[in-house]
Amino acid sequence: MDNNSIFLLVLYSLIACCSIMLLVWVWARKIKNAGVVDIFWSYNFPLIAIILLLLAPGFETRKILICAMVIIAGTRLGTHLAIRITRHLDVEEGRYQQLRKEWSPNPDRKFFWFFQFQAVSNVLLAVPFFIITLNTSTALSPFEYAGAGLWLISVSGEAIADAQLAAFKRDAGNKGKVCDKGLWGYSRHPNYFFEWLMWASYFIFALGSPYGYLAVISPAIILYLLLKVTGIPATEEQSIRSKGEAFKRYQQKTSAFIPWFKKV
Repeated sequence: MDNNSIFLLVLYSLIACCSIMLLVWVWARKIKNAGVVDIFWSYNFPLIAIILLLLAPGFETRKILICAMVIIAGTRLGTHLAIRITRHLDVEEGRYQQLRKEWSPNPDRKFFWFFQFQAVSNVLLAVPFFIITLNTSTALSPFEYAGAGLWLISVSGEAIADAQLAAFKRDAGNKGKVCDKGLWGYSRHPNYFFEWLMWASYFIFALGSPYGYLAVISPAIILYLLLKVTGIPATEEQSIRSKGEAFKRYQQKTSAFIPWFKKV
């Protein structure tokens, strides 16, 4: 593993992601909607994948496989978020409204650093991709096939969960109600579960490369964020604020995370 190659790939990725988030922050400040950061957090992973596909010295077939996985997943999620957020661009999501209140009287300055932190997190979470695309071995490992298989399951599951929730919200009769259809009848956050499973698949894929065990940092960070920080806690706090007792009843009968476990 060439240390110089790693440094340059990380540097190019960091510059690209930070530059994108700077432009997004300028836009978000103008429209007073910090929620757009979620769109470009997702799109930054395909950007990193393109940089690695073009510049990393690894085996071409392996690079194409992992970079295609990252581009497909990131583009799907980013586009899903873009459609959802731009439909109500004049209304900032509740989580960011709450941050704006907590960070007053200077929320824009704190949002600047928040956006830049998102760019840094893009590069940190991309550790599996750097490891994989630096691998010059011409033989694909069973770990890589297993990782690709799990990735297909996770991306499909997340897409299904997102589609079910979007269909529920499109029905005007469901306004003010909590989605408990399909996967959402078993888990309050099936989309988060499959998102984490996707990062676990990247870790498994990376085990076929030298130092692949270091890639465990990505699913570990994602799991921590989802369970303790910006994922489930923030989302559920906002759901309680907006839906009150209806969401509390929903909490009592569903699992917080794992979609196939349902409380009796």
